[in-house]
Amino acid sequence: MPPLEAWEKVLVGGEFLADIHNIQNCISCHGGVAEVDDMEVAHEGVVRDPLEDSERACSVCHTETADVVATSLHQNLTGMREGLIARGADFTDPHMQEAWDNHCTDCHTTCGQCHISRPTAMGGGLLKEHEVKKIASMKDTCMACHGARVSNEYLGNNEGVEGSVHWLEGGMSCFECHDVSEYHGDGTEHASRYDGAPGVNCLDCHPEAEPGQSEILEHNIHDGKVACEVCHVSGPYKSCYNCHTAVDDQGLPYFKTDDSQLTFRIGHNPNKSEDRPWEYVLVRHAPVAKDTFAFYGDDLLPGFDDMPTWKYATPHNIQRVTPQNESCNSCHGNEDIFLTADDVAAEELAANADVIVKSVPPAFDWVHSEEEDAEFAWGEYAPIEPITPPSPGVNWIGLLGIGVSIAGVAAVPLVLRRKGH
Repeated sequence: MPPLEAWEKVLVGGEFLADIHNIQNCISCHGGVAEVDDMEVAHEGVVRDPLEDSERACSVCHTETADVVATSLHQNLTGMREGLIARGADFTDPHMQEAWDNHCTDCHTTCGQCHISRPTAMGGGLLKEHEVKKIASMKDTCMACHGARVSNEYLGNNEGVEGSVHWLEGGMSCFECHDVSEYHGDGTEHASRYDGAPGVNCLDCHPEAEPGQSEILEHNIHDGKVACEVCHVSGPYKSCYNCHTAVDDQGLPYFKTDDSQLTFRIGHNPNKSEDRPWEYVLVRHAPVAKDTFAFYGDDLLPGFDDMPTWKYATPHNIQRVTPQNESCNSCHGNEDIFLTADDVAAEELAANADVIVKSVPPAFDWVHSEEEDAEFAWGEYAPIEPITPPSPGVNWIGLLGIGVSIAGVAAVPLVLRRKGH
């Protein structure tokens, strides 16, 4: 994300001064001392983001949103916290709490950091002279925080990997798929972004792909077994590894990770539920390690193996035709695209035991044509045992026609005798 000039970050324009959002005036939101000439005195008590600790400034008018915003994962960090608790993090331990405070609380947002400024975690700065944008900026808000993975996937910025058809051909913004409740909250305290029913359902826009009703065979035979993304992600997406945290000599917290990698792996569904019934989903590696917080204390994640590091993923580089759906055997029998034990670090095998695919769905030992698809009743397969193909060169429809003709000729004397009676 390109940096802003210092003046761009703070300049308040004339349009905002005349805007309804300025009725409360600067001091009502940000604090400070009115009617003084000394700059230092005037700025006493000023708060950079008045919405960090309270939604009071917005809730005066936006009461319905304010009532549910505390349940927004964009604001409350529940997803991050619950993930660490699942790995055994104890937040009554002051060492764990210090690590959390130093490294894990920046990646959240407030009303202002979506509608007025860039997110603080990305350096902040007013979007446009303090104007309040009704619809947040896709570039400066959504992609500011979700740029390294989602944005690069969606726009096609990962080298050699095609972006999403929804952007490249449709020009669709984030908001056309993601409902406002995914930003503001819906009043339900979700443990993670994958808690509950998927926020985006492909079938809402593509009802013709409904399993059991689709004209495309694969949609029907993979019903409830394979998530849409498995077949329709255009290629690799980013995985991250080995995040380690510490404090430098000046007392400033920092973290380091290994270089990220573009990976494509199909694994067993670690989030299987009634809402997400698929056996196979895409997974990507999360950067957490057993010793992520070792600087602060020993064994701060004692339950590390209780949660996989290869996590349920929904990459955004969606295309209709992809390398893995070109044919049955592009996927079946292709160990290169399934998460196997060879892909997992030795110290993470236990954590990922339920995600690792121990037996890749077998390949077909023949390649069928579209004509054979039309003639052959496939039935409920996937995965299926290899099927013996029809003998080459045999015209089954022709043989059937000859049989019908012979039966017809043989029946003529019987018909004539019946007429004679």
